[in-house]
Amino acid sequence: MIESYGDFAAELYGTGIISDPWLNGRERFSLTGHILSQDEATAYGTTAERVAYLHHELADLVWKNPELLDTYFGLTPYQKAMWLASEGRWHGIARVDLFPCTDGRIRACEMNSDTPSGEAEAVLVNQLLSSRHPDTTDPNLKLRQRFLEMLLAAHGSEPEVAAIVYPTDLPEDLSMIALYKEWLSASGCEVIFGSPYNLTFGSDSRVFLLDQRVDLLIRHYKTDWWGERETVWVDEPEYLDSEALSEQLIPLLEAEANSLITVVNPFGSVLTQNKLSLAFMWERKDVFTVKSQRWIERYIPETRSLLRVDIGNLPREEWVIKSVYGCEGDSVICGPFVSDRDWRLMLEKVIPKHWIAQRFFHVQPDASGLLPNIGVYVVGGSAAGFYTRLSPKATDYCALTAPTYVSNSKPKSKGVPH
Repeated sequence: MIESYGDFAAELYGTGIISDPWLNGRERFSLTGHILSQDEATAYGTTAERVAYLHHELADLVWKNPELLDTYFGLTPYQKAMWLASEGRWHGIARVDLFPCTDGRIRACEMNSDTPSGEAEAVLVNQLLSSRHPDTTDPNLKLRQRFLEMLLAAHGSEPEVAAIVYPTDLPEDLSMIALYKEWLSASGCEVIFGSPYNLTFGSDSRVFLLDQRVDLLIRHYKTDWWGERETVWVDEPEYLDSEALSEQLIPLLEAEANSLITVVNPFGSVLTQNKLSLAFMWERKDVFTVKSQRWIERYIPETRSLLRVDIGNLPREEWVIKSVYGCEGDSVICGPFVSDRDWRLMLEKVIPKHWIAQRFFHVQPDASGLLPNIGVYVVGGSAAGFYTRLSPKATDYCALTAPTYVSNSKPKSKGVPH
């Protein structure tokens, strides 16, 4: 059994997948698991599936009303090309970030449906520390199987050569890339890595990565990076790489339209990843089904486009502002956690069309006083695993990752309110 963090770090290195048990000299992982009752696990899984369904219903509404791409979402030309070429397809694997609140409810601050990460940490840390948590079940044991089944369903047959396309100059998600390769290789699929710039296309529109033909492309390169990159702050200089990756994107979309390649996650997540989707759920709630209207009110904190609120009178204590394509805590200003001066300064510098305001909610701390963010992986519409992070305030890259287990004790008869 692992007795110390040093023992754990050695075991983690031994996986050959995760090589950074420390971050800036601090331990990245908790050796103590976050234990869910069976009722709680069911409640979180059900909530995540319902939040995913809300995005599915939204995608269907926008597909049937394409004018919303301009009038509400303000997508750029290449972002619209991604959405329209997807024909409304957006889902493969997503992670819904859920929070237990002090009022007994579960709330979802967002869903990462574009390039969800953390899978390696969720799977491997659970495996390594399971012996320290007797009388529990590892809820992530089937994540590999569910992921591979989803790829098979999306592709329609066993892929022969899969490309994992990601930003090769950024190291943050290399462990996830390595885990995906291990899973695919074990299933008999050849796997190659590269960036969008390594893609080429044959005269017959076949897709090649590093000169090798591929029939499945796992996309871990954000949709807003494939398209035009726009600044979100006043007076912020333009990105050096602000132009769309048109030479790679357009032939890739054409190849997929001709059934020559399968892309997962689909490029349609350019819409569902955009946090204006959450604002649309609140501001246009009436166009959703009655069931979905109830779920919006129950699970999604009130969310508004910053274009449609009085920024000058936005109470700091009640709101969080987020850029529409930010993720993992990037470009998030949590009002209750900043000073009045900083709040006013931030509101003066944002470009409103790129931001949403979301009603602040109070998270129930765990026994150590940290705030749990319980990420639920949804694969093909169904909950498939957990990824828990603990923070003193808002979740960011410095959050402590804790393994997540489900107690084997019988559930309480009346369940958990959610």
